[in-house]
Amino acid sequence: MKTIQIAYVCFALFLLSCNSDSKPVATADNPAADKVISPAAQKNLDAMHVIDKAFKTGDVSGVDSVVADNFVDHTDKGDMNRDSLKSMIKMSAADKTMKMETIKEVADDEYAFAMMHMSGTGDGVTMPAVPYDMHSVEVVKFSNGKAIEHWGYMLMADAAKMMASTPGAMEKMKPAEKGKKK
Repeated sequence: MKTIQIAYVCFALFLLSCNSDSKPVATADNPAADKVISPAAQKNLDAMHVIDKAFKTGDVSGVDSVVADNFVDHTDKGDMNRDSLKSMIKMSAADKTMKMETIKEVADDEYAFAMMHMSGTGDGVTMPAVPYDMHSVEVVKFSNGKAIEHWGYMLMADAAKMMASTPGAMEKMKPAEKGKKK
């Protein structure tokens, strides 16, 4: 019995020592700040907030401070760099109907994840020129407090709705028929 108690105490001390450099962080859904997050993870979330604000306002002045020179964006537009990210931010902000809401975000010392809800009526440039209402998960990898990579994942049901409302999108998805005889 004493062996089990000693093992329990050792395990509890181990858990406490793992969080020794962490600090409580207040969030909108947890103002009591009983959640614990490391300083590096908080820095990653802060960087995500700078990027989120840029998408909402079109102001890219803070992007260089939180996005690395060698940034790679792995989205449907191809592997984009920091400059193409800033161009996309400016184009997205031009769509005044777009509303972005962060539903939930989490981070550790290397990655930050955000579940997003976006809605509006597309401008025909960055989004199809039809009403949209979609959810996505944004994944950002960080190094030394700067974003180095990004992936975005949309719910399949939302992607299907977007493709159905975009003329020609379904035809682009069909595999090319090779050697078809007429």
